[in-house]
Amino acid sequence: MAATMIGDVDDTIECSNCGHANPSWAQVCRNCGVSLRRDLARPVKRPVTPFPTDQSSLLSLGAAVGSIVIAIVLGLFLSAVNPTQPTVGLSTSPSPTPRATATATATAAATPTPATTPTPKPKPIGTITFGTGLDQSTHRVINPTNSFGPNGYFAHSVSMPQPFGVSNMVEEVVRVANGKETVVQSRSSESSQVPVDPSARVFGFIVTTNSLLQDWGAGGTFIMRVYRGNEKIAEGQFVLRSS
Repeated sequence: MAATMIGDVDDTIECSNCGHANPSWAQVCRNCGVSLRRDLARPVKRPVTPFPTDQSSLLSLGAAVGSIVIAIVLGLFLSAVNPTQPTVGLSTSPSPTPRATATATATAAATPTPATTPTPKPKPIGTITFGTGLDQSTHRVINPTNSFGPNGYFAHSVSMPQPFGVSNMVEEVVRVANGKETVVQSRSSESSQVPVDPSARVFGFIVTTNSLLQDWGAGGTFIMRVYRGNEKIAEGQFVLRSS
């Protein structure tokens, strides 16, 4: 009985495909299923495949693949625990600040300079009146007029709202022609000095027109200005004709 069992154990057929030991009575390989009924006299060549089919090779391949998978998983885990900022493709230089390229061409309109308003000159506080006669009691002009001819009389009177306060007045006369003034009786001349009563408010003076034409050289349009010291207190215009 023992010899039979040994003969049964030793009497095996090796699979030509995977090398598995099969019983001699087996029709197909118990490992890979390939038929075992072949010509045993000829050596059986195992088919060459791009992938190993034996158990040991498959176990080795599985172990290698498993190691790769574990390495990948471990790397992903470590990168998640300690993330780093990617530096590839990044530049440390600051981004250029965009500059405006359009240049304004419109210029602001010049602000008009306001016209300077002339300061009005103070109005004389006194009044001058011209005429052909003079009242000797009141020292006021009679027959008022601003036009005088030869062989007549030229009179004028000056009145103030308050007393003169001085004993002497000064009269200046200028001829006006073409917008220009020519002095014919200056303030420094002797004939321009007129004595007055300091307590009075009116004074008058009368002369012949011929004497004025002789002193002033010719007729024309004239302006008389009356001063109390340097203060102009009265001003008036008249016409003196030479014919």
